[in-house]
Amino acid sequence: MAEKHHGAAIGAAGRAPAADRADAIRNVVLVGHSGAGKTTLVEQLLVATGTIQRMGRVEDGTTVSDFDEVEVRQQRSVNLSVAPMVHNGIKINLLDTPGYADFVGDLRAGLRAADAALFVVSATDGVDGLTRMLWEECSQVGMPRAVVITKIDHQRADFDQVLAECQDVFGEGVAPLYLPVVTNGHVAGLIGLLSQKFYNYATGTRTEKEPGAEYEDRIEEYRGALIEGIIQESEDESLMERYLSGEAIDTKVLIDDLEKAVARGNFYPVLASGLGVGAQELLEGITQGFPSPLEHPLPEITTLDGKPVTVKACDPDGPLVAEVVKTTSDPYVGRISLVRVFSGTLRPDMTVHVSGHGLADRGHEDHDVDERIGTLTCPLGKQQRAIAKGAPGDIVAVAKLARAETGDTLSEPERPLLMTAWSMPEPLLPVAIKAKSKADEDKLSQGLARLVAEDPTLRLENNAETRQLVLWCMGEAHTDVLLDRLAKRHGVEVERVPLRVPLRETFGGRCQAMGRNVKQTGGHGQYAICHLEVEPLPSGGGFEFVDKIVGGVVPRQFIPSVEKGVRTQMERGVLAGYPMVDVRVTLYDGKAHSVDSSDMAFQIAGSLALKEAAAKVATLLLEPVDEIAVLVADEHVGAVMSDLSSRRGRVLGTEPVGTGRTLVKAEVPQLEITRYAIDLRSMSHGTGSFQRTFLRYEPLPSHLTDKVTAED
Repeated sequence: MAEKHHGAAIGAAGRAPAADRADAIRNVVLVGHSGAGKTTLVEQLLVATGTIQRMGRVEDGTTVSDFDEVEVRQQRSVNLSVAPMVHNGIKINLLDTPGYADFVGDLRAGLRAADAALFVVSATDGVDGLTRMLWEECSQVGMPRAVVITKIDHQRADFDQVLAECQDVFGEGVAPLYLPVVTNGHVAGLIGLLSQKFYNYATGTRTEKEPGAEYEDRIEEYRGALIEGIIQESEDESLMERYLSGEAIDTKVLIDDLEKAVARGNFYPVLASGLGVGAQELLEGITQGFPSPLEHPLPEITTLDGKPVTVKACDPDGPLVAEVVKTTSDPYVGRISLVRVFSGTLRPDMTVHVSGHGLADRGHEDHDVDERIGTLTCPLGKQQRAIAKGAPGDIVAVAKLARAETGDTLSEPERPLLMTAWSMPEPLLPVAIKAKSKADEDKLSQGLARLVAEDPTLRLENNAETRQLVLWCMGEAHTDVLLDRLAKRHGVEVERVPLRVPLRETFGGRCQAMGRNVKQTGGHGQYAICHLEVEPLPSGGGFEFVDKIVGGVVPRQFIPSVEKGVRTQMERGVLAGYPMVDVRVTLYDGKAHSVDSSDMAFQIAGSLALKEAAAKVATLLLEPVDEIAVLVADEHVGAVMSDLSSRRGRVLGTEPVGTGRTLVKAEVPQLEITRYAIDLRSMSHGTGSFQRTFLRYEPLPSHLTDKVTAED
């Protein structure tokens, strides 16, 4: 694989590579678990293309991709970043994504911006559960995929075993393009199965020669499987017959068919990489075997009122359709938007329409506004290099779009359009916070607004019942990064506080009570007496007020006043300050005064009567119960069901989902699952997920009632 292409400027160090044509661009997202070597692989390719002069190290915090201070401290990626480079006239935008499940939002953004996914699998660790899930996710949307097995030079590396694991886990269509050659425990080079050449790295630089006779059988075995896999996906039906008859198929024909098979999402080539080995082969694989933006089906595009619109992919003269795949806010630089251009051309100082819809439940208000594009840049880590335009198919950075948020669509003001948003997982870890000081309180709302604009996996809730500010996050690591950014980037110090679950109160039985509000103080006094009967209703019964007054003992105009007083007291609660529900209140007697009775007097009497009833009959606390659906691998079902039972949950049943996974349904009190997002991840080794839906309120056990009332 060594053909040359033209159409992109050379990406020498310090200069921004630019592409004039979509067929001279490759947008590739790196996918894989934390520690698989994605960031190190980016460094290798940047050096191999001359984009940077020296490789950085994750351990030293000197890599191009991991430039955020949080990433430097934690020595792992937490953000989506772009590393552009040029090889053989093709501009490659490598999108480095976090490998930790908490930051799946940035991973999904990378998948949206890319035209192919390169799964990075370590030769020492193999395929983990999270990588398997991501492969299935890409499969569902037909995302072109390839695999690179990294760390083949490690002393514990086993390329053949990990290759076999990839073929077993990822299914048919997985075939290697190269085979490592190991001599005396060291990787000497790679054998290209299509070229049948040995690329020798033993001297530190790549040299090409014929492979030794001792490799003939191995080459023949793997090469035959590779060629058959490619030909099976070929549009030329005569190729298989010609190949089986012994005819040699031209390598260029095989490479062209390989690229088409990858673009269709039916064939998955496997490459190999180690320090100092495999960078050139990987670059050739990306430029010649991966699809260009021209082969990427556009997401659904509509007008603002929902009418479908057909747009030609990567038309430089077509209507502008671009999407903000990542937003970052810097207190000094301002807001920077990473944008994928799907159609049309972005230029500095042009006016665009910014549309954002469908994420109001997560704190993103729907918005439609015209804004002026500032400087266009080609980002390389934290370095921003100015460029003249954003060509269709390219990924660029736009400065100072004040209203643009992650997921927004950029289009022409005279023809505003909207791209269907990509799916985002629901944040299920609630974390209650409060400002540390009055000064922090003043800055908190602005800092949180910026975090919400950047991160669609964050949901902000101002709970009116518990009077708590709650961040709904993806997990503990996600929470730590958000609070760190609040403090370091936006200067807002907050502290976590215990989360309060919104409980309810109700009466445990029937009783009668009197509310007496009689006060005589010079002038008009207060006079109102009402007799109530209270009784519980079934769960979900709400509130009923029954008027049984006869003879006018309570004047008609004051009966609504009694009801209003009862409702007000129910909202305040009578036991621990939680609203009362599922109660029937009957007004059956009372007294009034011709002068001193009033609306307010009877409101107070109604409230006092409810308090009196609470003193006579048991008052129960009710807790919210959710129905949850937990999706886990079959081997974790037993542990999950046992754990749910220990949380006072009732398992409703299980059902198989696809191959090797099971959906467990259960009813569980909310008090028991505030930290379930973390616990499930631990139980399922990062592969489990769950959804929750409010179901009903149920009585809280007495030992927990005592604990809650003591806390309140």
